[in-house]
Amino acid sequence: MQTSRQRFQKVTRKGQMTIPAEFRRRHRITEGSLLRVDDEGQRLVIEPIPDFGELIGSDVGRYSLGEAGRMLDKSRKRWR
Repeated sequence: MQTSRQRFQKVTRKGQMTIPAEFRRRHRITEGSLLRVDDEGQRLVIEPIPDFGELIGSDVGRYSLGEAGRMLDKSRKRWR
């Protein structure tokens, strides 16, 4: 099944727009999800930032809980 990757959305007076449900489901975007917005000159790129909880298990045994927490704190500071 082929899915469309293009939708036209209207921006509200407050600068908001709705991400289509199909896209939110595909990219696991839920209320409170963090998105990165890049201005690439002629276009805007919106990229979901994975939830730290989704990444648990990808490096099991590689880092202690304390180390993982410090890495998370460092990452958060970069995004603020």
